[in-house]
Amino acid sequence: MKRYYLALDLKDDPQLIAEYEHWHQSENGWPEVRKSILDAGIIEMEIYRTGNRLMMVMATNERYDASAKAAADAVNPKVQEWEQLMWKFQQPLPWAEDGEKWVMMKQIFHL
Repeated sequence: MKRYYLALDLKDDPQLIAEYEHWHQSENGWPEVRKSILDAGIIEMEIYRTGNRLMMVMATNERYDASAKAAADAVNPKVQEWEQLMWKFQQPLPWAEDGEKWVMMKQIFHL
């Protein structure tokens, strides 16, 4: 199992943040998006928030390939619809590359 840690910002608007959290409650998530995550070899995913900053933790199995996941998502209409909806709430980190949403975090300490 391998873990990945990623960051992204939400637009700093309490109403939008509340709506984003609403969509991420288990009863409001889209089954097609959940399936795409699991099918890619992601076995656990958690998102944490402080203020408007998000941190995602992903645990993956040996099948996970980020490029293959991106390619599958690009041709999945439900995933694309979800991503469009989420972009209403999200904004790129100031140092993100063009078109980059979630930015990989660098581990700087481990005990």
